[in-house]
Amino acid sequence: MNTTEYCVQLALVLIVVRHIKGGKLDAASLVLPVILIAATAVYYLRQFPTGGGDLGLELGLCALGVLSGVLCGITTRVWNTKEGVFCKAGFVPAAFWIGGIGARIVFVLATEHTSFNKTVETFSRTHQITGSQAWVVAFVLMAMGEAVARLVTIRVRARGVRRAGLVGLAA
Repeated sequence: MNTTEYCVQLALVLIVVRHIKGGKLDAASLVLPVILIAATAVYYLRQFPTGGGDLGLELGLCALGVLSGVLCGITTRVWNTKEGVFCKAGFVPAAFWIGGIGARIVFVLATEHTSFNKTVETFSRTHQITGSQAWVVAFVLMAMGEAVARLVTIRVRARGVRRAGLVGLAA
């Protein structure tokens, strides 16, 4: 991992911390995650390998990220007040989010600093993964899928809470 990758992971962790603290769901709370998702896509997804088993790896990890994001979003507390709709992530959504970040970091560190890279090479050959860029794209799509799914899930839930007019109730 390079400095930029550590900064991206740190930014994701800071978003988790912000959601654990909780806050109002307004346009401002949507801006930072959307900017980070867009910047991540621009930085990492310049090359998008689709040969061999690349697309299957990329779609598989993206789907895993989306599943994690939806689970995070549905386990986040969302409620309505006179001031607007708020959300707060507790232990379970934070565990989903940090688990995804942690899994990606552990994978990269294990491939860079242990013999795990031989296992990854064998897996890649067996499943016709064409190179390391496919892994990068797969993990970036996993992170982006998780972030987008979480944002969308929470926003959909917030809209439902707002429409129902459930003031002060967790939904």
